[in-house]
Amino acid sequence: LLSGDVGSGKTVVAAVNMYCTVLNGFQSVMMAPTEILAKQHFESLKKLLGKNLNIALLTRSQFLGIINDEIVEFKKKDLVKAISEGLFNIILGTHALLSEKISLNKLALVVIDEQHRFGVQQRKLIKEKITGLDGLSAHFLSMTATPIPRSLALTIYGDLDLSVIDEMPVGRKAVTTRLVESFNRQKAYDFISEQVKKGRQAFVVCPLILPTNNLDNELGDQMVFFDSINEKKSVMKEYEFLSKQIFPNFKVGYLHGKMPSKEKDFVMQKFKNGELDILISTAVVEVGVDIPNASVMMIEGAERFGLAQLHQFRGRVGRASHQSYCLLFTTNEASGTTLDRLKFFEKNNSGFSLAEKDLETRGPGEVYGNTQSGQDTWKTAGPTDPELVKIARKSASNIVLKLEKYPFIIEKINDFIAGNHWE
Repeated sequence: LLSGDVGSGKTVVAAVNMYCTVLNGFQSVMMAPTEILAKQHFESLKKLLGKNLNIALLTRSQFLGIINDEIVEFKKKDLVKAISEGLFNIILGTHALLSEKISLNKLALVVIDEQHRFGVQQRKLIKEKITGLDGLSAHFLSMTATPIPRSLALTIYGDLDLSVIDEMPVGRKAVTTRLVESFNRQKAYDFISEQVKKGRQAFVVCPLILPTNNLDNELGDQMVFFDSINEKKSVMKEYEFLSKQIFPNFKVGYLHGKMPSKEKDFVMQKFKNGELDILISTAVVEVGVDIPNASVMMIEGAERFGLAQLHQFRGRVGRASHQSYCLLFTTNEASGTTLDRLKFFEKNNSGFSLAEKDLETRGPGEVYGNTQSGQDTWKTAGPTDPELVKIARKSASNIVLKLEKYPFIIEKINDFIAGNHWE
């Protein structure tokens, strides 16, 4: 597990490892949770490795290959065939790679980017796909800025190797985060205007696409049902309001996951090129979007998002040398516990610290099962008990060396085999 804050250089680490794998005559696969992020990795690797390697991109709607530093468009079946025949050294994609009948006979490295966005069952499928008939598995590198509680628990209890990138590139400034009271909303709009006039860009993230009780949202796996007491900000309504009444002199765009892939790519490219000043979006921009010129991330309904998502949103800004800002707004429904969580987020820029807080408040989940958070049925030490964890790990290591002397433990282990974790 490679943990490094957003923008710390995890992708470069993955690229170097994939390149080394190819130099040794094998293939690498890199999976991302969204088409936007997968396409961005494709473009980044073209710049880094495109002259030396053949790279494929396979998502639900994108079928591309880089051959001799040229981008080639494929039909889906032709790309699947070309990958299976070994034409490509590196294969990039989303979970669509799991559903395709692709043969990867020389697969030696699998990289999972933003692993907190993949469910346990998806990671289980990945594990099955990378295990060959000879029983040997490809090397596995999982990357995240905020490890989910389950992964962090596995790390604490010695089951995962952990590498941490604890520095940011030279010149980066920490993003200033503020939990803003609703009566200061106009001040926030004025601040965004000032930033845009300086040549910067801004994100506005909303939890909904449309203002509807059907909750056509993009909060990931968590399904939350709202009532109508407070207004829940939606992308389309905010786009109409902000573009016409608040920022009529700026170029405002919108983005959400229900848009066709080509349309999403078109909007993102306009934002990248500076043709849009403000982008109003759902959580689709949560991971991987790299806009160095953006300096403001405004999050509506912040209480509706987990710490991992909030940290990823914040990581969309602060990717250059200029000072950047993250502004959090909540509805009146936010409870005292929720506000405490947001205040903790406001004061902490470390993704690893946020993951530890998540572990403390949500629990580690089932280390041997499928639940990624929640209190385990076992009594476990946590990040606040590091010495106890060390003692327990040492004791466990000693027991493993003489396991035949502990038949009861062997029996318990066998009971868990069927539901063993697939990290």
